[in-house]
Order: sequence, then structure tokens, then C-alpha cells
Amino acid sequence: MSYLFIKNANELLTVAGSSSSPAVREQMNELSIIEDGAVWIENDRIVETGTTPDLEKKYADKLRQAQVIDAKGKVVAPGLVDPHTHLVFAGSRENEYNMRLQGAKYMDIMEQGGGIHATTRATRKASFEQLYNESRPRLDSFLKHGVTTVEAKSGYGMDWEVEKRQMEVAKKLGEDHIVDVVGTFMGAHVIAEEYKDDPEAFVDIVVNDMIPAAAESGLAEFNDVFCERGVYTPDQSRRILEAGREHGLLPKIHADEIEPYGGAEIAAEVGAVSADHLLKVSDQGLKMMAEKGVVAVLLPGTAFFLMTEAADGRKAIDAGVPVALSTDRNPGSSPSTSMPFMMNLASLTMGMTPAEAITASTINAAHAIRRGETIGSIEAGKQADLVIWNIPNHLQFTYLYGINHTATVIKRGRIAFDNGVIV
Repeated sequence: MSYLFIKNANELLTVAGSSSSPAVREQMNELSIIEDGAVWIENDRIVETGTTPDLEKKYADKLRQAQVIDAKGKVVAPGLVDPHTHLVFAGSRENEYNMRLQGAKYMDIMEQGGGIHATTRATRKASFEQLYNESRPRLDSFLKHGVTTVEAKSGYGMDWEVEKRQMEVAKKLGEDHIVDVVGTFMGAHVIAEEYKDDPEAFVDIVVNDMIPAAAESGLAEFNDVFCERGVYTPDQSRRILEAGREHGLLPKIHADEIEPYGGAEIAAEVGAVSADHLLKVSDQGLKMMAEKGVVAVLLPGTAFFLMTEAADGRKAIDAGVPVALSTDRNPGSSPSTSMPFMMNLASLTMGMTPAEAITASTINAAHAIRRGETIGSIEAGKQADLVIWNIPNHLQFTYLYGINHTATVIKRGRIAFDNGVIV
């Protein structure tokens, strides 16, 4: 038995009370803060939270055997969860970034063979070892920014063998790295270039060949599709998500990013776990998502990097939709692993309070990958994933923008990152 005691936290943000379902409306502002807070951990589990004097007294007989961390003057919070990443890929697209700065549009670049297609060509050529070696530093960077669990999509293959290789790399990273990796199959990222003149034929391949293979492989929990004009139509998206559900893969959807296209409505209709992006979501789409409890995963870094207006987080929250945040880490539209910066942007560009941004990056993000009962808050019985932040109060999360405040990351009850070093 190993013991870890974190004490003297200026603020302990337990974010307690939303483990059975994500926080909505005013619940997103309730961080359940304990001042002079403490956490008692045994092995990989949280045993109890309380004030430092109370827990010191209760566990006095075990304190001599415990590793003690003094968090005086700091904030202790749940480990951050990133529920939408494209973690595994080859290559880089800084040239397209330069093109966009000179006026080129993202969708125009993709239609000319760039964008996702460019990353697909590079990823198809890459070996397992190359993909692993290029992706692992990204996971290191997530950890350094306080992220303890990430979702990882495939989607740069549009060919089963390459999609499978991406998911195998993601699984291996999850086994080798302290950060947990949750797999999503996204063979329907775009229409494969070789099928651009016959998209229905490619949809047939995704539905009849790739999805059954992905389910049988055990490499993915979720099935995602990019529902957007020029990519997958609403009817095609619905067919792909329903096929995934028939094979045991839970639906997710890239929805209403460029224009209102009915993606949020489809998410509600098929019972999706989340609908992501939502920059142009309709009022009806938000209403239907709220009724069905579909998590809105908002990606402020993508809008920032593409220089477009961000999704309206305030409107989504006020509509009763549970909101989560993510980096959308990918090579073309959001090459960032900084969840704290996403929280900054959520307040500065999406109308969210600091407390809402924290809730959206912890417990609600956990629910967006069906992990709300095990991670995302600091409560007895949950996995001991916590971060100690070099700030005195939670308001500074989004006030001091563009700064990495991570002091110490604890994963499954042990120190994984401390004072700038991965342990």
C-alpha cells in the first residue's frame, strides 16, 4: 500500500457532484472549492478530501508512511481531459499556415489536395515506428500542460490498413505512456482522394468494410464522422454513425463547423456521445442536444488558428447543453497541446467564466469520452489524477493567458511530472 497526501492547497477544486451526468447551466460554475484543502490517496485511488487540519488528524497514524506534497499557495484540481485530438499522424503543415496568412481559405486548400489530404499522404507512407516516434512527444507535451487523459482519432488513412496502424500506435502509446489514450475510429474524416468522383462508393467501404473491422479489432470505442458540405452529407453521416452503433462503436460527430448543416440535429437523433466544433450550430440543434444530453465539445483553438469567429459557448451553456473543451490537436487547424490556453480562449472568445472553463476541461470532458464516473473530479473512489497549479486561485487560470502554470501532475496516485520534468 502506498500513500500520497496533498495538503495546504490554497484552493482544492474538487468539481464534485457531476459524476453520473455532465454539469449543465449553473452547475458548470460550481467547483466545490475547499480552502486549505487536502487529498488523501491510497495506491491509485482518491480516498478522501477535506481541510488540511481535518485530514492530518484523521490519517495521523499513516502520515509517517506517506509521500507528502505541500501545495501551499497553489490550486489543486482534477487532471485535465482532452476529449478530441488527432494525436497520431505524420508530417507538418506550416506551409499551409503561411498560405492562410496570405489569404487562402482552409476549405480551398483542402479542395486543391492540401489540408487533411496532405496529412493523409504523409501518414500513409509512415511506418508504425515513425508514427509512434512523431506522436509520443505530443503526448509528453499534453502531460506537461496538465492533461492526464486524451482521446485519439484515426482518420489520416481513409484506408483500413493505415487507419488500423494509427489506432495501433494510439493503443501502444496508451500502454507505454502515463497519459491514458482513448481510441476513436474516424475512417470518415474526408472522402478519400481516389473516390472524390464517387463518394457513395467510399461511404460503402466505410460502412461495410472499415467499421466492422474497427469494431472487431477492439482498438476503438467511438466512431466519428466529419459532417460538412463538401465532406459528408447529413444522410451519409447518419448512415455511418448508425452503422458504427450496430457494431458497438459509440457515435461522435464533427458538426456545423463551417455552416449550419444539421450535424447537431443528427447527433441528437442517433444518441451521439458528443457533437464537436459547432461554430455554426442552429438553435434547434442546441435544443435537441440539450434534450438528449449530447455533450458539446468546443474547440476554441481551431477557430483562433483559422482566424474565424469562435463557437458561442455562452449560448450553448444557457441552452442547457453540457459543454466540454478540447485542443483539437491536429497538424492543420490546431497544432496545440495546451488545454490551459483553450481555457483562456474559452473565456476570452466564447463567453465562458473561468469556473465554466475548468468544468468543461475536467468532468464534462470526461463525460465526452464516457469516463465521468472514474476521472474528471476529485472524489472518493475515483482514479487519482490531479494537477497542482502554480496559481493562488482558479480565476487566474483564464486571467493569466498563454502561460503554462503546471507545477506537478499526479497520475494514478504517483507523480508523473514535477518542476518541469517528466518523472
